[in-house]
Amino acid sequence: MSAAPARFTFDLDLAAPQRKMRSIPEDEVNLMLAHARASSYNDGLRDGQSSIEARAADTLAESANQLMDKLGDTVETLARRQRQYLEDAVTLSATIARKLAAHLVARQPAAEMTALIEECMTSLDHAPHLVIRCHPELCDAMKDAAEAHMTSTGFTGRLVVMGDPEIHLGDGRLEWVDGGLVRDINTISDEINARIAAYLAAHDAKTE
Repeated sequence: MSAAPARFTFDLDLAAPQRKMRSIPEDEVNLMLAHARASSYNDGLRDGQSSIEARAADTLAESANQLMDKLGDTVETLARRQRQYLEDAVTLSATIARKLAAHLVARQPAAEMTALIEECMTSLDHAPHLVIRCHPELCDAMKDAAEAHMTSTGFTGRLVVMGDPEIHLGDGRLEWVDGGLVRDINTISDEINARIAAYLAAHDAKTE
């Protein structure tokens, strides 16, 4: 014979007096709902504003970085252009100077060598000889100029004037026992180029 099934009982004493549930007025419920909605709205608005401000800050930072990159590129471009303008100006000035010098030599080919003879003969009063090498076309002019300065400076040494077709018109060499002077347009041009390069290099170093 099987045992009778046990009855399910609730842990509730039905005989005990029950507490009466307090009802909440509808207006209070509505007020609570309104407060909840307002709080949720404010939280959402605050979160939205924070998100917008964060995105705006990121956008502003990115724009600032792009602006700085473009500014750096612009500064480098301006520096390169300024350097190019300076180089062009210096080169143009040197080119004009060379053309003017060549024009003057063509008009007065003996002028430079005459000035060179005058410069050296003031200190050659005891030299045994003076050799002048120049373009063949200038031999007579150089001899006349040297003889004129021999009279004024008291030079009594031997004078030798030699024509050399390999010497450019306007160039020449003066030679004596322990020294000499040279006028060479190519050497002068190379020196001008070296000075231009040094000037530009110094300018680049100053602007770095």
